[in-house]
Amino acid sequence: MTPQHDVTPATDWWRDAVIYQVYPRSFADGNGDGMGDLAGIRSRLPYLRDLGVDAVWLSPFYASPQADAGYDVADYRAIDPMFGTLPDAEAVIRDAHGLGLRIIVDLVPNHCSDQHAWFRRALAEGPGSTLRERFHFRKGRGENGEQPPNDWESLFGGPAWTRVPDGEWYLHLFAPEQPDFNWDHPAVRDEFRSVLRFWLDLGVDGFRVDVAHGLVKAPGLPDMGHGEQLRLLGNQVLPFFDQDGVHDIYRSWRTVLDEYAGDRIAVAEAWTPTVERTARYLRPDELHQAFNFHYLNTDWDAAALREAIDTSLDAMRPVSAPTTWVLSNHDVVRHRTRLGGGLERARAATLLMLALPGSAYLYQGEELGLPEVTDLPDEVRQDPSFFRDAGQEGLRDGCRVPLPWSGDVAPYGFGTGGSWLPQPADWAALTVEAQTGDPDSTLELYRTALSLRRTHPALGAGAFVEWLDAPAGVVAFRRPGGLVCTVNTTAAPVRLAAPGRVLLSSRRLDPSDGDFALPGDTTVWFEE
Repeated sequence: MTPQHDVTPATDWWRDAVIYQVYPRSFADGNGDGMGDLAGIRSRLPYLRDLGVDAVWLSPFYASPQADAGYDVADYRAIDPMFGTLPDAEAVIRDAHGLGLRIIVDLVPNHCSDQHAWFRRALAEGPGSTLRERFHFRKGRGENGEQPPNDWESLFGGPAWTRVPDGEWYLHLFAPEQPDFNWDHPAVRDEFRSVLRFWLDLGVDGFRVDVAHGLVKAPGLPDMGHGEQLRLLGNQVLPFFDQDGVHDIYRSWRTVLDEYAGDRIAVAEAWTPTVERTARYLRPDELHQAFNFHYLNTDWDAAALREAIDTSLDAMRPVSAPTTWVLSNHDVVRHRTRLGGGLERARAATLLMLALPGSAYLYQGEELGLPEVTDLPDEVRQDPSFFRDAGQEGLRDGCRVPLPWSGDVAPYGFGTGGSWLPQPADWAALTVEAQTGDPDSTLELYRTALSLRRTHPALGAGAFVEWLDAPAGVVAFRRPGGLVCTVNTTAAPVRLAAPGRVLLSSRRLDPSDGDFALPGDTTVWFEE
């Protein structure tokens, strides 16, 4: 039975949407086993409505051995028992729609789990199996095929190839438990169009496309020809990333999305060398949005921020796509820690982001001002990159620690059975309960800012900002509709003339006589 799609239709709702990322295992635990789940998410949907977001993006909850936190999918149409059941997922979609929230689900098309039925059959049937053609199986190099087929490296460290007992090798750009699909095979393309329809029929409003830039590999899988390949990610087109052939795939997906009422969307996680190449994923017959990693990676510096904003807006304008803005997610250090200036700088960065034209993404817990947890014991870590000798630094666990909801001691209302990663002992002051009603809290700052985005004519969709003269270290721009955003990125106060009344500030201010000192690491919204 297909749930009723209860969200009020709105054309191009995604152009100025605020989308909140839920990392299911760390959001809320509904059954007391220490692991977040769909029942927990469902119970907290009213919180997200009251926060003021427009849509909720759910990281993977599919059936999975959890070799990479669910990004190794064994069955794209089933729910992992650790999160619940398919009826639980339907209930989340139904309840979210009843609250006016849209639901976006993660889709992982570059690779699957090594426990996926296709891959297990491919292994069992051996060399020459037609199932192996749906992946990248190759004979090895060397006298006895003992060397990998090419020199590609896994993003988690080591070679991007694993040898199976019959002597062939298979490609995995990530963990060995995540074999890459061969998107040149029509069965792979047919399968994912079917998966799209399965979830669209259940009422989801869209998809976040994991590794959207990685599906197509260069013909012949050529060697890179040099070492240190990981440093090239996002800096140039690689034989396994951002190949032109991906665009045919997304054109076919767009026709599926357009079959459904309600303005269903797809959002690309696409690491590309330039924002101009990112924009190619968003041409009118392809996807709707792409994460703005160029902005996420920008330092807290006035000139750098202004350049990133201009470049982003300029790139999206020719394809009529909204620019997106994001500061944190499940793969990067939380911006309170990453930007280096503590909570005040994080709050200032948030108000700057929410004042920009386009769509904004929030990562669960940033509205509480959560810092990165940097002192997790090695024995509790679960990020697979941590366990790869030559891999990444394994820091992703630090942004995935379960949320604090209430109370003075862990697990702070996350659930009744502890939490799968330990929460810091000093998080009692950061709980939803502790911050609710405190006008100086980060949670209330987010609630106020998101309320203003819904009601103020100058905030939300658009494609331009009008830059204003400002002292060194200060970013100032006007949005049509009578709002000026002023940001002091320095550590010292700067004396400024107030362009209007203060609408919202990232910290307490006392402007007087039209002239005041804007503190360091502070953003102010003025109404003219």
